[in-house]
Amino acid sequence: MKSLFDAVSFKCSKLVTKSYSTSFSLAVKMLSPSIRDAIYSIYGFVRFADEIVDSFHDYEKEYLIEDFEKEYYKAMELGISLNPILNSFQHTVKEFNITDDLVQAFLKSMKMDLIKSNYQTQTEYIDYIYGSADVVGLMCLKVFVSGKEHKYEQLKNEAMRLGSAFQKVNFLRDLKDDSTILNRAYFPGVNLNNFDEDSKTQIIKEIEEDFRIAYQGIVKLPIEAKFGVYTAYVYYRKLLKKLKNTPYYEIGNSRIRVSNYTKAGLLAQSFVTYKLKLV
Repeated sequence: MKSLFDAVSFKCSKLVTKSYSTSFSLAVKMLSPSIRDAIYSIYGFVRFADEIVDSFHDYEKEYLIEDFEKEYYKAMELGISLNPILNSFQHTVKEFNITDDLVQAFLKSMKMDLIKSNYQTQTEYIDYIYGSADVVGLMCLKVFVSGKEHKYEQLKNEAMRLGSAFQKVNFLRDLKDDSTILNRAYFPGVNLNNFDEDSKTQIIKEIEEDFRIAYQGIVKLPIEAKFGVYTAYVYYRKLLKKLKNTPYYEIGNSRIRVSNYTKAGLLAQSFVTYKLKLV
C-alpha cells in the first residue's frame, strides 16, 4: 500500500536526522508529534543535498546534485519517488505549501559550494546564507504555522534570522575544517590565515544580534513548535558562548563542541523555562 511506503519514507528521514545530528534530532523530539515527521523530511532533504557537495569527493558531485534536483521535481509531478527522502519531502512541500522559490534558493546555494570557495563581499555572504540557512528556517516555519500565510508573514523575518544565526555559528565552529578540508571561507575578508580576536568578536556580535531578533519570533510561535525551537535556540546560544570564551587560535585549530552531558542539562533548563511560561 502507498500509505505504508509513505510511512517508511518518513521513518527514513527520521533515521537520517538521528544519524547526522543528535542535537537537531533532540530538538525535533520536543516538537508536537503532529509536525515531527514534516521537520524530519525537511532535514533529510537538505542533509542529503549538503552531503553531496561536502562529502562525496570521489564521485561526480555536479551530476549527483543535478540528478537529486531532477528526481525531486519528478516526485513533485508524480506524487511519489522511490527515493524515500524525496518521497517524504514532496509530501511535506505539498501539505504545508512550501513554495518553490525556497527550494530553488536552497539548491542554488548548494551548487555554489561546487564552484565558489571564497565569499568576499557582504552581498555574496548574505545571498549564500539566505539560500543555505534562511530558507530552511522558512520551510520549517511553513510547517509550524500549518501553511497559514498570514502567520508565516508575521514570523518570516525572525525565522530567517534564526536560520542565519545557526548557520553563522556553524561557520565559526567549523572554520578549521571548512578551510583545510573544503577550502572554503564564508566570512567576507576572514580566513584561517588572518582570523584573529577582533574578527572573532565582530562575528559573534553579528550572531548575537541575529539571536536577539530571532527570539522575538520564538515567543510568538504556535504551542506545537515553541518548545522544540526554543530548545534548539538554547543549544546554539550555549555553543556560541563556548566559542566566545575560546581564544581565536583554538577555534582555528579545533572544533568546539557541547558535551552530551551539557546538552541534557540544557534540555532540562529549557523544559523548566518553558513550563514556567518564561518563553
